[in-house]
Order: sequence, then structure tokens, then C-alpha cells
Amino acid sequence: MEAEAIWMKVQAKLKAYIRMKIRDDASADDVLQEIFLKMHQNLHQLREEEKAEYWLFRIAQNAVNDHFRRRRDQYRQTPEPEAPPTEKEKQVQALTEEVAHWLPFMLEMLPDKYRQALYLTEVEGLSQKALAKRLGISYSGAKSRVQRGREKLKNIVLQCCEVATDKYGNVLGYQPREANSDEKIEEEECC
Repeated sequence: MEAEAIWMKVQAKLKAYIRMKIRDDASADDVLQEIFLKMHQNLHQLREEEKAEYWLFRIAQNAVNDHFRRRRDQYRQTPEPEAPPTEKEKQVQALTEEVAHWLPFMLEMLPDKYRQALYLTEVEGLSQKALAKRLGISYSGAKSRVQRGREKLKNIVLQCCEVATDKYGNVLGYQPREANSDEKIEEEECC
């Protein structure tokens, strides 16, 4: 079997097939070249000349799939350049960090079991399953303790300040509440 004769017979059909799948001329030509090389490298495996066209189209199908797989992988590995934060984003980040600095002091105002649960999960990064194991309580008990602790901490924050957040929890602004005589938290302890 002569490679050139087989190639001349099938090349135009292969090119049309590849162009139908790959719209970019340069990429289609590259894939056609790959097929030509694979044909030369593997021609010794072809036993019957009448199956050459079918064989080359199988190679073409695989080459087209490989082309799209490489493009997909390249796209996934190329991260989008991150735009520098806007002034508003910087301001939101600064406010969020400022409010986050209050939390350790406010965490101390929680009852022991909630403070411990929040400290272990939110500060130390323990999962709620690991928290349950460490405290010797059920997983649902650990989840409840963390949720209740978060709610109690939120109430402590809201007793001293009005905090406006976006849907992601970023702080957009805050304002100290007017102190009432029955308020539990002194103004020095919060914002």
C-alpha cells in the first residue's frame, strides 16, 4: 500500500470533514497535518487497502476530538486577568475588615458552648463534623450549635450597630445605635 496514493484519494474528503468540524482554517490545516503524520507512523497497522478511508476517518475523528480537548484544557488553565479593585470595592473591603475586627471581642460575650463552636469552626476552620467529634456531640447538634452561635453573635452586633450588607455579606456601611439605658453592650465594646 502506497501512502501517497491513499492520501491523494482521501485528502479532499478529510479536509472537508475537518473544516465542517473546525471553523478556523489554520487549526483545520494543523489537524489535517496531524492526520497525515499519524497515517505515516501507523500505516503498517493497516491490513486491507479498501479499509484505508474508514481508518483515516477514525484517525480524523480522534484528531478533531483531541483538538477540542486541548482547546478546552488550555481555556481552563488560562485564568482571566483580574481587574484591579475599584474605589468602591476597596471601601467595602475596608469596612468588612473593620467590622471583622470587632468580632473577637463580641465573640467573648457569647455563652461558652456557642463561643467554642464558633471559634473552632470559623477561626480554626474545623468542619462541623470534626466539631461534633471533638465535642462528643451529634453532627446535627454541632450544626445547631454553630447556627445558634452565629445568630447570637449577629444579635450582639446588631445591639450596638446598624450594619448594612450586600447579598454576599460584605459590609456596605454601619452606624452606632443610640445607647439606651437597658442596652447590654457599652459603646466602647463595639463600633
